[in-house]
Amino acid sequence: MPPESFTDEGPVLGEKDAEELLRGICFKTGPPRTVGVELEWLVHDLHSPERPVPARRLSEAFDGLRTLRLRSALTFEPGGQLELSSAPAASLMECITSTAADLALVRAALRTAGLTLAGLGQDPWHSPGRLLREPRYDAMETYLDRIGPAGRAMMRSTASIQVCLDAGHEEPGPLGYGRRWQLAHLLGAVLVAAFANSPMRERRPTGWRSNRQALWAQLDPPRTSAPSSRYEPRAGWAAHALDAPVMCIRAPKGPWAVPDGLTFRDWIRSGLPRPPVRADLDYHLTTLFPPVRPRGHLELRMIDAQPGEDGWMVPLAVTTALFDDPEASETVYRTVKALAETAGSLPAPRNLLWVNAARHGLADPELHIAAMACFAVAQEALPRIGATPAVQEAVAAFNDRYVVPGRCPADELRVSLNGKDPGHDHRLHGHC
Repeated sequence: MPPESFTDEGPVLGEKDAEELLRGICFKTGPPRTVGVELEWLVHDLHSPERPVPARRLSEAFDGLRTLRLRSALTFEPGGQLELSSAPAASLMECITSTAADLALVRAALRTAGLTLAGLGQDPWHSPGRLLREPRYDAMETYLDRIGPAGRAMMRSTASIQVCLDAGHEEPGPLGYGRRWQLAHLLGAVLVAAFANSPMRERRPTGWRSNRQALWAQLDPPRTSAPSSRYEPRAGWAAHALDAPVMCIRAPKGPWAVPDGLTFRDWIRSGLPRPPVRADLDYHLTTLFPPVRPRGHLELRMIDAQPGEDGWMVPLAVTTALFDDPEASETVYRTVKALAETAGSLPAPRNLLWVNAARHGLADPELHIAAMACFAVAQEALPRIGATPAVQEAVAAFNDRYVVPGRCPADELRVSLNGKDPGHDHRLHGHC
């Protein structure tokens, strides 16, 4: 291969090479065995959560957290959100136990600094400034500012729970990767609705139960939408990734270039401003934010952060049970398959099913019925996948408190912050 076909990071990437790489790395198949979770948290003042925490105070506290011996990876988001990403675990309970131990250490260290973790999908009081000054986030903010204000709000003031599950078997069936991919995009709307927990922004109701999900839907569709369901998952994701706009082109020095309207396929074909290499494709994939991201495994990204110290365990347990228990997976697929009619041909999260989930939560009758069925199936499956009685009781309590009456955490949050019953405020039902 001639010298000019190389850069400092390896050989120049051709279009066919990129397609083959994407098909090979997006769905790594085999029996579903591992589970992981990524927990984002807002960080608030322990005694006055409605008051902004100065950037210097956050930075000093985070420096202390970096000295902790954790099994999970500890990172920070642009607005000062804290993220713990568990190691892949061999079971639900292994994931819960190791993550809970790390959370206990983090909470104790933050408490000494007068800070606490807040399980909210979006900060209801204020819009933090950007804490992290790095080329990636400089470029991301520049890119998203071209679209509107939703990008900054998403980067700086939102938090989620991301459940990571194996892609599944190569073969068809309840645990096959094709079925699990389809299930994720229908069940995902039920998860949005059941766990919606971001109804307020800057002390005002937004008209959405999950304003965090609404923000994602306002960003550029090629970056934040699911691939078209018309194609086989591998082919669909490969085309989707190559035809998505390039957010930034990394550089060893100085600010990164932020092209306008340049897809990765265009970049390969033009070779400008420099030819892309494998590392550029890998980085490009980290700037795509569909509701379900195939990273070899499936990363479900649609769940708002949850209230309470242990609230995060419930969506993790429910989602794992519905995906990884074969009987539950088959039953729940039949349950949510009917939701495809409401979803229509538009990809998530912009189709009607997902919009209803984010706006109305379980006040939507169709999603309420589906959620009750899904939670019933999950509760039956949890003992089969080794969930402890405590985890089973937490899921049952959430079901009784929210799912059965057709509510979600957002409804309680609006009452506590607004001082009124959300059922009597038309602004909170999308009529504003």
